[in-house]
Amino acid sequence: MIPVSKWQILAACGVLGCSLVAANAQAQTVEIKDAWIRGTVAGQTASGAFMNLTSRSPARLVAAASPVAGAVEIHSMKMEGGVMRMFAVDGIDLPANRTVKFAPGGYHVMLMDLKRTLKAGERVPMKLTVELAGGKRETIELEVEVRTVSGARKQGH
Repeated sequence: MIPVSKWQILAACGVLGCSLVAANAQAQTVEIKDAWIRGTVAGQTASGAFMNLTSRSPARLVAAASPVAGAVEIHSMKMEGGVMRMFAVDGIDLPANRTVKFAPGGYHVMLMDLKRTLKAGERVPMKLTVELAGGKRETIELEVEVRTVSGARKQGH
């Protein structure tokens, strides 16, 4: 048996702990940038969330949730007979190393049955679920900035 001091054990645990934290941070497959939700006015019951998603490996966004909404769906838009139509989809493919833009007039996360008004400048919790190769799922938790109805940031933020 090799004698080991408690300081050597603590040092080893510290290094191991740091390695586990770093591995955990790298485990997230999808990077999300510029996430925002369109602010609402009194009585409005729905809004959209927009963002840029980039996956390191092929993945699929399959679900979204937020405590501020009774229902959250992934939506797409398509021109049909000269009219732009919005519809729910069961998921959006996220090709490896390509940014998929969720923007007004295209893909977006639809928050419906809003429980309250969403005010510019506040942050709203949201969870996104992505499906990876082999059916493994990963949940990403976000705090999403609410912007004005026009999509502009509130002054001072």
